[in-house]
Amino acid sequence: MKRTAFRRRAAQLSAAAVAALALTGCSRASGDGSAPVAAHRVRDLTYAEDLRVSDAEQRLVARCMARQGFRYWTDRPLSLAESRPLGYVQDDVRWARTYGYGSRIAAKEDRARLRNPNSAYRKGLSATRKAAYDTALDGGRQAELLRTDVPGGGKVSKQTGGCDGEAERQLYGDPQTWFRLDTTASNLRPLYVGKLLHDRRFTAAVHAWSGCMKRAGHPYPDPDAARQSTREHPAVQTRAEEARSFAVETRIAVADATCAREVSLKSVGQDREAHYLAQLDGEYGARLDAYRQVRLKALERAEQIVPART
Repeated sequence: MKRTAFRRRAAQLSAAAVAALALTGCSRASGDGSAPVAAHRVRDLTYAEDLRVSDAEQRLVARCMARQGFRYWTDRPLSLAESRPLGYVQDDVRWARTYGYGSRIAAKEDRARLRNPNSAYRKGLSATRKAAYDTALDGGRQAELLRTDVPGGGKVSKQTGGCDGEAERQLYGDPQTWFRLDTTASNLRPLYVGKLLHDRRFTAAVHAWSGCMKRAGHPYPDPDAARQSTREHPAVQTRAEEARSFAVETRIAVADATCAREVSLKSVGQDREAHYLAQLDGEYGARLDAYRQVRLKALERAEQIVPART
């Protein structure tokens, strides 16, 4: 089986630390005396809206599988707050005070994944029924193969079929068009991330963040280093050890968010990312707007299928 029920859409991360800064796509001045960053005509989804579309996709898969004579459980193990994407810059102090850097959220997801009822259900089927289940879910070997170009060079492909393919089609429309648009939007960052990492305003903001953290007793060069430091503990811990580790994680995460807010690190990063993204508008702007339009249409459909997560 190619996929399980636990298929949360993950943000594509580059090896660079700024990978999790959101694509802004909003109108703002560049701040360096150059022309204003071009505004996209279509907004992107919020993370809550994106989550609702993902939940709707699973609901559609479950309905389809039921029509094929199989049971299928949808996955909603996390609350809306727990599902919030944790970017390179996290400046929500209240969230950090509650969740730290999200280690307990990740552990909760892992536990849910291990208890995935779809895996247990499939395991209990006969060989013939397993094959039928897999075909019903993703089309099996007969699934359509989609191919498209990747920004910057290269090609990618994926198979689509069965109930997975049907759910995507109901939400996003033509599979090939959606695959092309999604691939473009998900792979633009490597085209400019090197420039962003060395951007004068961005590096100055990171340096200011680092100075703030040093004064708070946490001498780290950047947010990624701070976050990684909280993971330097045994993979398996006793309950007491985990509590101590989480206390340290929370303390550093709160300082991180406080300093990020103090030096406006997130807004600087988003501004500079928007600046570099705008430089790609001539080649990719129309496609990015089309991607956002398709996602907005998918949200309209999702709102008729599932409630918003709370």
